[in-house]
Amino acid sequence: MMQVEAINCTSVSEFELDGFLNLGNYGILLFAIFLVTYLLILSANALIFSLISATPRLHVPMYFFIAVLATLEVFYTTVTMPRVLVDFLRSKKSISLSSCLLQIYFFHSLGISEACLLAVMAYDRFLAICAPLTYMTKMTPKLCVQLVLGCCVCGFVCPLPEIVLTSRLPFCGPSHIDHIFCDFPQVISLACTDLSTSIVLDFSLHALVILGPIFLILLSYMKILKVIVKINSSEGRQKAFSTCASHLIVVLTFFGTTGFMYMHLTWMGSGHYDKIVAVIYAFIIPLFNPIIYSLRNKEIRDVIRKIVSFPALACTSNM
Repeated sequence: MMQVEAINCTSVSEFELDGFLNLGNYGILLFAIFLVTYLLILSANALIFSLISATPRLHVPMYFFIAVLATLEVFYTTVTMPRVLVDFLRSKKSISLSSCLLQIYFFHSLGISEACLLAVMAYDRFLAICAPLTYMTKMTPKLCVQLVLGCCVCGFVCPLPEIVLTSRLPFCGPSHIDHIFCDFPQVISLACTDLSTSIVLDFSLHALVILGPIFLILLSYMKILKVIVKINSSEGRQKAFSTCASHLIVVLTFFGTTGFMYMHLTWMGSGHYDKIVAVIYAFIIPLFNPIIYSLRNKEIRDVIRKIVSFPALACTSNM
């Protein structure tokens, strides 16, 4: 049946992104806002990576994973943001099917890699708090590299089945994608064939890559919580929890927005809401993650203060 439909319809090889419609005079303003956001994402994550790389006392597993996360955020945003910026300045926002699929693939590959890395970071905190005496012997540099490579392999392999399936779908029109960049739900919904298999596969993939890491993170933090409640001093409990607070904030924002976007079996006509959520998880979260880690992490704050040589902040910190 799919073959008959594909033969009888005109094949669409190019799509047009609707982006933010009816901007009027606000197009240039939004372009400026998104450009500043992108530059801040690049500079903030580059700063975190550079600080960790240049500071020997930060060469420990936790900061190694933070540096990798900062690197992923840069590539994750760069997959979509430059094209979004260009689209603000042109009336026809066309993109070929192959370019669209490539954007989807790298966007999801980097996103899944980040989700797996957040689970690894939770495991790292579990070992640091629940097994501090054996932490450094277990979380060796070799294991850290292997865990990061495992996250990347998982990230770049998981989207392949859906990319292959989507590339074989017949597209007969319409060719307008009601989104600011290419993504699975919006592209698949344009196919002129039965979408039940694609919808189930899309839901299953995102359920696996979202619920799997969430389960591992919850398991790690349940064990961490058991250890924290047994600590006698309130200062000790606060210190143990503070090492996890930044990671928990990042986890909640990342999985909260991606779960809202992808964990549903049907695709309704909620283009405006999808665009807002997409801006949050694709652009806002990569901007706030380095801010969260720098503001809530005393060692990173101390390194920044030392570099900028701002005595007033240093005195406040010592108090």
